[in-house]
Amino acid sequence: MKELSKITESFSESVIREMTRVCDAAGGYNLSQGFPDFESPKEIKEAAIAAIHKEYNQYPVTFGEPELREAIAKKAARYNGIQCDPDTEITVTCGSTEAMIATLKAIINPGDEIIVFEPFYENYGPDGILSGATPRYVTLNAPDWSFSLEELEKAFNKKTKAIIINTPNNPTGKVFSREELQQIAALCVQWDTYAITDEIYEHILYEGEHISLATLPGMKERTVTINSISKTYSVTGWRVGWAIADKKITQRIRKVHDFLTVGAPTPFQHAASVALAFPNEYYETLRAHYQKARAFLVGLLREAGFKCAPPEGAYYIIADTSTLMAELDVDNDFSFSSKLIEVTGVATVPGSSFYSIPSKGRNQVRFCFCKKWETLFAVEKAFKKYFKEIGKY
Repeated sequence: MKELSKITESFSESVIREMTRVCDAAGGYNLSQGFPDFESPKEIKEAAIAAIHKEYNQYPVTFGEPELREAIAKKAARYNGIQCDPDTEITVTCGSTEAMIATLKAIINPGDEIIVFEPFYENYGPDGILSGATPRYVTLNAPDWSFSLEELEKAFNKKTKAIIINTPNNPTGKVFSREELQQIAALCVQWDTYAITDEIYEHILYEGEHISLATLPGMKERTVTINSISKTYSVTGWRVGWAIADKKITQRIRKVHDFLTVGAPTPFQHAASVALAFPNEYYETLRAHYQKARAFLVGLLREAGFKCAPPEGAYYIIADTSTLMAELDVDNDFSFSSKLIEVTGVATVPGSSFYSIPSKGRNQVRFCFCKKWETLFAVEKAFKKYFKEIGKY
């Protein structure tokens, strides 16, 4: 038979999603994949049910229901400081995942390069490859996950088409500062480069401030701002996201989106428009829960012997496993993750899946704390039982 696609041999399936399958098979505690295991807000669920009963069950407007695009524009202006036209500068997609690949397919030509900070969310590398771009990686350095301006400057060249910025960042929890974003913006202007910002964790913030790159001088016309209802409203399975961009870019994103998925789920789009109008109290309550969960898990991990710092945003913790490798009789991140779920039932993500050179993450794993207290307390009990046995408590 004829040879299958060579491009699909250049990357693997998602390690994050694989760890969820492993966890489910073991009946464990899923601190690997970043989805909440507590209830979604009652108001957004009722809005979805109401939309179904109102017969919003057929194809939507391909690039997004008018009601939702208007709600996105209002929230972007209110919270992000981004002024955009809902008719010409917003594309509603099947989650931020589709928004990212649709954006890359809309702007990339053969021979183009994209810049990605690492450790990175694992979709970015394959997305670049699938769109025909060559990724160039710039390191975020632990423990504060800062980057070298010199290294970033060297990554830019005449082939650079775009840079991807995820703030707050998955997996590190880094919140890019205004100074860092100004440095990135200056390089984008200098090299006439686009910026693609993944701002899906914008409301899950503990330190610093959330700044949308599109609001900095010279960046509105060259920035694609990507977001979704998944994380902020705890509905990761609904798959409603969007991309905000200049009209010329949006026209191309909409073309790609149309032939990728036609449209995001219609009733969930109408429910999303309700969620985007939630009062500030909702976001404050969400942040307060995650702030307490962050402190709890950081403390628990440190007691067990992990080295880790509290994230500035999002709901992930990159933990260094160096001091625990011998105790668990393992020598890399994959064997560590496998052994951890075997002896404690706790699922995590091997750190190498977040790096272009896997060895950089061989002593790291990622935990998430977007879980209800019953889950976190069960993890505490399981950890203390095992780590007490090996003398860590």
